[in-house]
Amino acid sequence: MNERYARDLPLMPGAVEAVRRIGTRWPLGLASSSPPEIIRMVLERAGLAGAFGAVASSDEVAAGKPAPDVYLLAAARLGVAPASSVAIEDSSNGLRSASAAGFRVVAIPQPAYPPDPEALNLRRYAWTAWTA
Repeated sequence: MNERYARDLPLMPGAVEAVRRIGTRWPLGLASSSPPEIIRMVLERAGLAGAFGAVASSDEVAAGKPAPDVYLLAAARLGVAPASSVAIEDSSNGLRSASAAGFRVVAIPQPAYPPDPEALNLRRYAWTAWTA
């Protein structure tokens, strides 16, 4: 993954700018299924290493996505209540995880890997394309 991401970091268009803009107004947490080493490397290469007040990996919890554990850990580390938080997700299991944790959920799917309709029905807000 390190070599692949060194060649081509798979970020959605406008994602870095959106994270920076949102982070000027609200505290940000990251709940990822990736291992901590990959999370750190991606954040560094994207120039977002300091953008998140809390980072949580599924490697740190008993059950990964679609279980709510990684989202609950991120919220706890950030010191926020899940019910007052918003998750932005692109995957079926991410939508399930955030919803199960009690977050409001925004779906911004990857066009090449759209979430299944059942998972999309769990979100409270949804966009089908990235708008920066």
